[in-house]
Amino acid sequence: MDLYVDAASLWYRSYHAIPSSVTAPNGKRSGAIRGFFDGLSFLTGQFDATGMVCCLEGNWRPQWRLDLLPGYKVNRTLADGSEDTPEGLDEQVAAIEELLVALGIATASHPDFEADDVIATLVQRSEGPAAIVTGDRDLFQLVDDERDISVIYMGGGLAKSKRWDAAAVMEKYGVRPDQYRDFAVLRGDASDGLPGVKGIGEKGAATLLHAYGDLDDLVMIAHDAESTIPKRQRTALLEAEHYLAKAASVSTAITSVDIPDIDPTLPREPVEADQVESLVKEWGLANVIERLTTTMAKVRP
Repeated sequence: MDLYVDAASLWYRSYHAIPSSVTAPNGKRSGAIRGFFDGLSFLTGQFDATGMVCCLEGNWRPQWRLDLLPGYKVNRTLADGSEDTPEGLDEQVAAIEELLVALGIATASHPDFEADDVIATLVQRSEGPAAIVTGDRDLFQLVDDERDISVIYMGGGLAKSKRWDAAAVMEKYGVRPDQYRDFAVLRGDASDGLPGVKGIGEKGAATLLHAYGDLDDLVMIAHDAESTIPKRQRTALLEAEHYLAKAASVSTAITSVDIPDIDPTLPREPVEADQVESLVKEWGLANVIERLTTTMAKVRP
């Protein structure tokens, strides 16, 4: 199985999960790096992955999404509009990216798109089976049982992560994967700056989509004064019509990003052994990288 990893999701979780007292020989924080590569080791072994692509944030907050919804991800920004990055993370991210290249683990990004869009594009091309590794529920919209595309959701911690198929999404949220985007837009998502529709909530969003199918049909039916949508919800939907149109576009994972085809096959051994050795020494990662390379060698056919 191939894994498409939301790299930023994994290194942010690693940064916050591992104490700041965990440092490299030079005294710099190293928790994000250690957690990231231990995470890759766990995922590779737990899910018998023979292929992996770590998808990077070429643009974490694209202008075209801001043009549609100015409040998009606003809670994650500084006064100048740049990303609010925790202290000491940027340097660790640079080391992670260097190590991925030196190890020979495939990466992908695009300067105008988020990692979600890169993942969606690569998964669209995949012949399956494949799983998306993320802590972002938005990517539930890509689950496709017919093509054996699932999500390994890290929301409860990596050790407790499991593969989500369509039945799991339905059981948890009451909607199909192809309805999840509309569900999130109606309910709201504070992490992405989506306010949702006043008075709808999670249960109301699921009920409306179960009854009316998708957001387009729901809004169209809301314009009918004789519709069966409860009056309070109908009024709220009409008042939020402009937001709904914009937010739906913003929340759609783009499947047509212009990126080259990528071979996800995991390497049997590092492709740049000297560079790996140098980075391992600098960051004190001998045991971490040994675990990963040993695991990759075991799962390769």
